[in-house]
Amino acid sequence: MTEIIAISGSLRAASTNSALVAALAANAPAGCRVQVYDGLGRLPIFNPDDEGERTPPEAAELIEMITRADGVIVSCPEYAHGVPGGMKNALDWLVSRDAAVGKPAMLVHASPRSLYARAALAEIMRTMSFAMYEETALEIALLGKKPAEVEAILREDTKRQAMREAVRGFVGFIGGR
Repeated sequence: MTEIIAISGSLRAASTNSALVAALAANAPAGCRVQVYDGLGRLPIFNPDDEGERTPPEAAELIEMITRADGVIVSCPEYAHGVPGGMKNALDWLVSRDAAVGKPAMLVHASPRSLYARAALAEIMRTMSFAMYEETALEIALLGKKPAEVEAILREDTKRQAMREAVRGFVGFIGGR
């Protein structure tokens, strides 16, 4: 069983990125489990003085989840042409750890307009030594949709199939490493 952690870079209650990672978890192909990480808003601000024995439990939980997972999927909004602080903070907790080194990662997108954040996030994750899967980009345009519209879009057979295929491709990438 391939274990994948999915992270939304948004803290909004009606986040399209969170809806997308939840839909990925619900539509994971056979032989794969996608677990949504929901602790982004509980992470303390990264401070290198708090590493090692002083690592806060919330950060230790994230580090352990990433370490145990076979891969990581991230769906992240763009704020002011950049990666939201909460997402960057989560990555900062992984910087001096081995959790990210060689860990397969895939970015998925809920908006066609997040080009700056996509590039920045990919650069950050590559710098941290994540093994980026970039063969197939999954983008489901949800920006500006009301929650009921988002749910309807994510229930469409074509969208569910696209999600399964994207995750299946990522699982193949993980297995081929």
